Amino acid sequence: MYKLLFFFIVSLVSAQNYRFVYEYKMKPDVKKKDSIVTDYMNLDTNGKKSYFYNAVKYERDSLYAITKSYKDLLSAKSYDQNLSYVVEKDYSKKEMNFYDKFKTVNLSVPENETPKWKIEKEFLIINHINCRKAMADYKGRIWEAWFSKDYPVNDGPYKFSGLPGLVVSLKDSENNHIFNLIQIKKVKGIFSLLPKSTKKMTFAEYKKTMNGFTFTNEDIQSMNINKQTGNADIQLKDGFIARVGLDEMKNKESGRRNCQAFKKNQQLYRKKLITKRLSPGNLLFFEI
Repeated sequence: MYKLLFFFIVSLVSAQNYRFVYEYKMKPDVKKKDSIVTDYMNLDTNGKKSYFYNAVKYERDSLYAITKSYKDLLSAKSYDQNLSYVVEKDYSKKEMNFYDKFKTVNLSVPENETPKWKIEKEFLIINHINCRKAMADYKGRIWEAWFSKDYPVNDGPYKFSGLPGLVVSLKDSENNHIFNLIQIKKVKGIFSLLPKSTKKMTFAEYKKTMNGFTFTNEDIQSMNINKQTGNADIQLKDGFIARVGLDEMKNKESGRRNCQAFKKNQQLYRKKLITKRLSPGNLLFFEI
């Protein structure tokens, strides 16, 4: 069990801002049971809206928005590139939107389907939090959630909401996706980096767009070669940063084939590329 770090003792008040941090474990390749990726996601709420996003990416983007420093991007912590999305929930309007980026275009995908929960008569204490079990068949997966009424927040990670409480633990029946609440803290402000303008599309259109992605030289924003370290730092136009060894570059063919080899050997995969490579439906964004 995880040690839950509390930054407050008093009950939550809807007018205040809180951040719930989830450890997220997923198996990017269902054929390899030991291929587990661990990352950390934030769920911010002010009682009116909530935002679910990658913690490290937000820190990196927030810093870059202030400094505009390429060096800051390179020195920032890494995060899994499948988790660059943002999920926004509007409580009063009962609306949910999924945001992502395709090259230089910001995309928004409305989500109309929410889980239909069956609340069970099973109870469990998780990290000193009183929880109750709920099950749902959602987007082709069977999900088990443990939620708590200890906090007046009816929300959870990713697109999961609709329970009378806060989701503390969540997993699918195959254990391919596991969310565990590990931290709760009060914050001055919640997530504020939604794009000002987006291209709206259906989820079917979104999948088609992502599956049609091909990586070319035109997707590179800038490149910095450091002969002392033997690396080339590459920044893509969609904000992704990668460090490629010069030896790798010399050993590959030139042109587009060369560029494709870089991204494969140095894991320059964006989510659309990974979706092609892995089993369809394994990644959350692809199936849910």
